[in-house]
Order: sequence, then structure tokens, then C-alpha cells
Amino acid sequence: MVQEVIMKRKWWKESVAYQIYPRSFMDTNGDGIGDLNGITSKLDYLKNLGVDVIWICPFYKSPNDDNGYDISDFYAVSEEFGTMEDFEHLLAEAHRKGIKVIADLVLNHTSDEHPWFVEARASKDSPKRDYYIWKKGKENNEPPSNWGSFFGGSAWEYDEQSEEYYLHIFNRKQPDLNWENPLLIEELHRMVRWWLDKGLDGFRIDAINHIVKMEGFPDAEAPAHEKIVSAHHFFSNLPKVHDHIQHLHREVFRPYNIMTVGEAANTGPEEALLYVEEHRDELNMVFHFEHMSMDSGNGNLGGWEKRPWKLSQLKEILNQWQTKLHGKGWNANYWSNHDQPRAVSRFGDDQAFRVESAKLLATLMFMLEGTPYIYQGEEIGMTNVKLNAIDDYRDSVTHRFYRDAQQEGWTEDRIMSAIHQSSRDNARTPMQWNDQAHGGFTTGTPWIQANPNASRINVEAAEKDPTSILNYYKQLISLRKQHLVAVYGKYEPVFPEHSSILAFTRTLGNEQLVVVMNFSAASAHMDNHEALADQSVRLLLSNIASDTNETSIENHLQPYEARIYLREVTPC
Repeated sequence: MVQEVIMKRKWWKESVAYQIYPRSFMDTNGDGIGDLNGITSKLDYLKNLGVDVIWICPFYKSPNDDNGYDISDFYAVSEEFGTMEDFEHLLAEAHRKGIKVIADLVLNHTSDEHPWFVEARASKDSPKRDYYIWKKGKENNEPPSNWGSFFGGSAWEYDEQSEEYYLHIFNRKQPDLNWENPLLIEELHRMVRWWLDKGLDGFRIDAINHIVKMEGFPDAEAPAHEKIVSAHHFFSNLPKVHDHIQHLHREVFRPYNIMTVGEAANTGPEEALLYVEEHRDELNMVFHFEHMSMDSGNGNLGGWEKRPWKLSQLKEILNQWQTKLHGKGWNANYWSNHDQPRAVSRFGDDQAFRVESAKLLATLMFMLEGTPYIYQGEEIGMTNVKLNAIDDYRDSVTHRFYRDAQQEGWTEDRIMSAIHQSSRDNARTPMQWNDQAHGGFTTGTPWIQANPNASRINVEAAEKDPTSILNYYKQLISLRKQHLVAVYGKYEPVFPEHSSILAFTRTLGNEQLVVVMNFSAASAHMDNHEALADQSVRLLLSNIASDTNETSIENHLQPYEARIYLREVTPC
């Protein structure tokens, strides 16, 4: 088994990735917006943390209706982030320090201000018209189908000039590209190759499983009174998407030794294997969202009001992804990103046990099989923010929810409580570097308010505290780099029925990691179990205990305690 693993070793499997939202990371010119030079200025910080790869969210030219995911020029850097020379300098400096760089690749849509769409909109006879998806409305002047957008409302927008609708499964200013057009595909391939030739080390590919739509754009089943419904099954994971990705891999990716991770909502482990199984030549890994739905409420707006999540559900999700992909494909592990609330506020306890629970969440992420992705600020335990009023928020999806909730009759307190739980702006407040104004992010006025707790939760303070979340992250990363079993070891769950303890082993050859975690604000006890038998073990790391001289597994865990043990076993 060890020999099989050695044959399948890849740099991107053994890497630790760090996601950067450039607008909120570091501002060097005082305009209140993070920039590429700000990323360059913090490369030593990232190197010291142990990061191997940085993923930079879109920095391309954009009107920023969806904060950069609405691209108006694939080949240009947005002026607010700097220049192409700034990007090239960042790339060169990162490589000089041994850090690889991947960028967001948005292939499902463009901005409606992209020259392609401007030309397509101007005339039905334009060669670019077929770069997008246009349809006539129904006889009663309703949209071509009842598909709802992920961002709310209809997925079809009426264009008065041409008297047709165009499709947008996200924002109305993000028209979907038509992947049935071979000329469009050639254009996109050319663009991807251009960035790879600049030296990029790979891509996080946005919404890649949505690029193919159901032929004929049929109505989804819905109650008679509902004119707009969720229809994601008509534009998620359709069979032809794999033909397009294999073509992209064959024509563009293959000559380069790159890392590719696809964003793949509505995808389970069996479906994921179609994207990541190594012999299929598609993607290295995908981000799934199953654990992101554990706390979602019911109804059209209910997802904004988080409900208590169950450890049993998390266990089931992890067990499925860890076992079904082992030896076949690869996982991408994460707790938060630019679209999700802060992990410690959502899955931990950001009050009494902020430090302990943040460390526990990190322990789980780093000890699972798969490439771990840290979202900026996660390594210091940044929390959700409670801004006072809707006008303090910048996210267009949050503003859409606010309007819809008002129409549904929600009270102001209920609306703002839901926003405090779920707004994407929770993850987008400025990175907290020190206790100075705005967390040291900018000398100007930040584009969005910094979290007031930056005065106590910041990098500078964390670096001085040997017991900080930041220093624990460094220990976890070092442990993962020292022990191959932490990367490639086979996962086996322990105590699957325990209400508060999540435990598992990772085994490779004669080495086994035993990971035990208490997901509770109360102490917890583990009964005797074969995997925890009194054998010679070594405590590698604990988020609470400082004594690493233990030679047996402690069966009593304090609130939010996590422990990682190493022992020798007889190879199977």
C-alpha cells in the first residue's frame, strides 16, 4: 500500500493552500481597497505560516457588481488592485519564496459589460450573439422557463432592444456563456493558456459544474402558484460537462504541471469521482458544499437563519467523502471561504471557547485526507461581524435578501439577525493585522468596516502568544509535512454513534494517527475501543494539553479538546 501511495504522490496533494480575497487582505496605497502589492508585502507572513499555495480571488477588470466574479476583461488587472506589472512581480516573488499561485478562473459567465456581451446585445446578427444564451419569452410574455437564479429571482433577464431574454444563473449582470459554441470555447482556451504561460500554477474554477444547461431549457416541476423555482438539476453536473472539462484538460492543462480545483455545488462523492478520478483527466479536486448545508433552514429565505447542526450529520458527510474518494480521487477540505460565514462563528463557539473551537476545527481540516484550504483570517480565529444597518453591508446578495425578507413581512430585527449569521460580508471584512485603526488593513477608509474585535483578534497579537490559534496552525502544518500518513493515510471512523466526539484513524504502512475531538462545550468521555487500546502511543499535538509525553490515549476530553496521537501498527 505504501508503494502505491508513493507512485501517486503529487505536489498539490501535499500542499497547504491559503485563499486570499484581495479586496480585504492588505491595502498599500491608502484607498481602502486591498491590492496586489498588499499580497506581495505579506508573502513572508504566509511563508512563515507554512503555506505552499495561495489562491487569489478575481483580480481581473470588473465593474464589481459581484465583487470581481463579473469579469469585463479576462486579460486585464482591475485598476483598484494594481497593474499587470504588479501581478507579475507578485508571481515572481511568490515563486522565489517557494509559494505557488493559483487564480480564480470564471468560465460560466462574464460581466454584461464585457465587450463580447456588449456586442451580442447590440445585434441579433452579431457573431458574438451566440456566445451567450438568448431565448424568446413565452406567449404570455413570461420568461422562457421558470428557472430561479442562485442569487434570487428569475434566471432570465429581458432585453428590450432585442425583445429576447438572456440566461444568468447568478446575478443579472453575469450573463451565462454558451458552451455549445466552439468559437467561444476556443476563445476561453486561448485565455487560460495565456495565463498559464505567464507562470500561474493552476486555477480554482468557479461554478464549473454549471457550464452545461439542459437542452430545451424546460420548466422545472413546481406548485401552480410558483412562477420561479429552484431548477439547479437542469444546470448542475449534466453529462456533457465532463466532455468539456476533458477537452480543456487535453487541449490546455496537460502540458503544465498545475493544480486544479473546481467549485461544484450540488455534488456528492459519487458525482465528484467523475470530476476527480485520476484516470479521467479532468480536475485534481472539487469543493463540495454538503457540510455547508448542515445548518440551513427551510424555505426560500430560511437558509439565512442558521439552525443547530448535528455532529452525526457531519460524521456521515465526512465518512462518505473520505472513504469513497480514497485511492481513486482527492478531496479539497475547507471550513469557510469568501461566500460563507466565518467558521468559528458557524461551527464552533466564537465566545467562551473561540480559541479552543477554532483550533479544533483546524485539527479536523488538516487531519483529513485531502488538500486543506485556509481562508484568510481563519488562522487567527476571525469571527462574524454584526454591522448596525443594511447600508453598512456591501454584498449584493445580502441586499437582495433584505428586500425579499421585507416583502415577506419579516421584522427588521429578524432580518438583521439573519444577516449577522449568513451574510457573505462576514468573510469579507478587512484582514486583522494589528490593533491599529481598521486592524492595520489600510491607512484610509476601508471599503467595508473592519470587525471591531480587531483590537484584540489580530496577527500581531497572535504572533506574540505561543498558545494562539495562529501558532497552533503552524504546528498542524508542520505535523502534516513531517508525517506522510497525515496526507495519504486511510481514514477509518471511530465512535460513529457518539453524540459529541468525532474520532478517526489514518493509517499508512506501520504508522497510524489517532485523532479524537470533542465537539461540545461540555466534557466528554470515550469508552474503550480497539482503535484506542492501551498501546504505545505518542501525543503529537493537543489544542489544550501542553504535555506531549503521554504514552496512552486519554479517554476524557475537555470542552472542544482535540488530540492527535501517533502509534505503530502491523501493516494490513
